[in-house]
Amino acid sequence: GQTPAESDFQVLEIARKLEMYGIRFHLASDREGTKINLAVSHMGVLVFQGNTKINTFNWSKVRKLSFKRKRFLIKLHPEVCGPYQDTLEFLLGSRDECKNFWKICVEYHTFFRLFDQPKPKAKAVFFSRGSSFRYSGRTQKQLVDYIKDSGMKRTPYERRHSKVRASTRTSNTGVPKQSVPFTEGLRTPGSPASTTAPFHSVHSLASSTSILPMFAEPSPSSLDPRASYTRIPDKTAAAPVEEAGRKLMQQPGSPVLQGVGFGSLPVDHAQLSSIVLKSPLGLTPAFQVNLNAVTQGSSPLLSPVLSDAGGARIEEDDEMKRKRYPTDKAYFIAKEILATERTYLKDLEVITVWFRSAVIKENAMPEGLMTLLFSNIDPIYEFHRGFLKEIEQRLSLWEGRSNAHVKGDCQRIGDVMLRNMRTLKEFTSYLQKHDEVLTELEKATKRLKKLEMVYKEFELQKVCYLPLNTFLLKPIQRLMHYKLILGRLCKHYTAEHRDFADCRNALKEVTEMTSQLQNSLIRLENFQKLTELQHDLIGIDNLTAPGREFIREGCLYKLTKKGLQQRMFFLFSDMLLYTSKGVTGTNQFKIHGHLSLHGMLVEESENEWSVPHCFTIYSAQKTIVVAA
Repeated sequence: GQTPAESDFQVLEIARKLEMYGIRFHLASDREGTKINLAVSHMGVLVFQGNTKINTFNWSKVRKLSFKRKRFLIKLHPEVCGPYQDTLEFLLGSRDECKNFWKICVEYHTFFRLFDQPKPKAKAVFFSRGSSFRYSGRTQKQLVDYIKDSGMKRTPYERRHSKVRASTRTSNTGVPKQSVPFTEGLRTPGSPASTTAPFHSVHSLASSTSILPMFAEPSPSSLDPRASYTRIPDKTAAAPVEEAGRKLMQQPGSPVLQGVGFGSLPVDHAQLSSIVLKSPLGLTPAFQVNLNAVTQGSSPLLSPVLSDAGGARIEEDDEMKRKRYPTDKAYFIAKEILATERTYLKDLEVITVWFRSAVIKENAMPEGLMTLLFSNIDPIYEFHRGFLKEIEQRLSLWEGRSNAHVKGDCQRIGDVMLRNMRTLKEFTSYLQKHDEVLTELEKATKRLKKLEMVYKEFELQKVCYLPLNTFLLKPIQRLMHYKLILGRLCKHYTAEHRDFADCRNALKEVTEMTSQLQNSLIRLENFQKLTELQHDLIGIDNLTAPGREFIREGCLYKLTKKGLQQRMFFLFSDMLLYTSKGVTGTNQFKIHGHLSLHGMLVEESENEWSVPHCFTIYSAQKTIVVAA
């Protein structure tokens, strides 16, 4: 429902907010040998662990970039990390890879940070030291200034919807070829916009025999509305068309083709095929084709085919596609259930298959904890395997890929959902124990060094793309997802629809389960977040204290002796922490301050400090000024 220009703008808006948009990874390792990915963007050099960004070296913090053989070196300003550890070192695969990444950094830095294009380095007479590589081209600022100053002439250009160009070939190589490019997309009769579009034809030697056309793939020139065509067909070629036109004008009830210089030319589709496509026809660039709204059939102009039989075949294919791939919204919701169920099953396999394999191999987990963990998640995993098979079978029948004679009764999903939601209700007791499982697993990793080591190593593997304890939350979160999807199905169906009753009853079943498990999910998510922060925050012990709730995290600027400096704040139900991210290759924050919420006072202080969005936090320990 948007114009092409609005669509373009929306795509750019989305791309602008995607952290990984335009990021290209370069494999490397840090000083400790940890595998990481380096990348460069407009803001600076980025460090990733897997697909997670763990550090950003802004251009403003970087003093020098260099490389020595395979080592890529980043020198930071002393105020960033102190005078004693100002150089960071990363190891790439080879010298060439290292130099290539350094060149990319040079280009990005020059384009986004410098005002003017750097001057080329003068060549040394005898010996040269270092690389002479420089970015060549205008900087971002120069480009912006150029457009502002020159006031470039804006060519008026109207965006139009385009149709896919078709290409057909004939086996008769001895017949002269004829090319009919469409310079602008022809509209379908139902299109809200004008159905007028220029139609150009370029043809080869005229022949007295009937010729089959060759519809060529569109070349760049044929797609350009400004492209000019100088090869005009001779009059002898157009004579049969005029004769046929005069005969056809006598037939009543035919749709009309109006052409400049042709008057009214009534033609139905079969006759249009025989004239336009089987004659050596050439039309002048001024020829305009107006499709009458009553021509709802498949026009040869919109769907170029070799013969009437070919047109019928394409219509049959379209009909087959419509039958095979339903267009009902319920079908697409069912497809969503299938796709998300597959992903969910793979998430469960992270624990039931991969983590089990890791702890058994190293014999790292006590038998009691093994029983507690896997006896609660294995039955759920087995249930969902069977559930996934049922959904796959139902979608297969819905699409008509098997047992077509029973297809009519299978174009629904409510009965499958109702049957399985009732079965899933029996597993509520297992789901309620996940709170205990998470707590015991955390205690065991603190107590047993071997288990802690296996746990941490497993989290670094590619298969564990989230913190491990997050996967234990998935079964309850999946119930919430079922509730949302069934709600959408109930809204889509009318009360009289045969699938409505099953969907409504399935929604009732899953709502009962989610209301029972809601408090358990809140506790689980809170505990999972606290344990995750326990690993990420340096300088605090026992963050997972009973009764403590995580509330919010975010970035603020704290007023220091050096001015406003960026800090990461973490708010809990009983305290406020503020931290800074370390410059090492770990995803950890160093705690700078710990403020108790008891007796804390907060007041706005924009007028006092003349800093926008500024406020002061008074606590028993200290007073700090921050700005958002």
